[in-house]
Amino acid sequence: MIRKILAVLAGYAIFVISSLLLFKLSVQRPHADAALNFKILTLVYGAIFSILSGYVLGAIAKSQNLMLNYILALIIAGFAAISLFTAGGSHWTQLFAIIFFAPLSILGGILYRKP
Repeated sequence: MIRKILAVLAGYAIFVISSLLLFKLSVQRPHADAALNFKILTLVYGAIFSILSGYVLGAIAKSQNLMLNYILALIIAGFAAISLFTAGGSHWTQLFAIIFFAPLSILGGILYRKP
């Protein structure tokens, strides 16, 4: 049980830390509008780290089902939804997290399960 909790926490940490690094290093505020090129970069970058977060979750949990990946996806989408409704400014980052990044964390679990 502890391993599964740690796996979900590690997966979420990968997602959050990579996001924080992107915005810190680019000096782009996450709730401000951005150029299309930066949005595309964010989409690709976020997709890679979302898939990685789901893959690492599976590797740590050593689980052959996707239940923990669904939990991670709900956490990612849940926090993004809370931010969507409570934060001001542009909401493109929250929408990316809900529409793309949360589901892609499940894909990471699927990729982990493949031989």
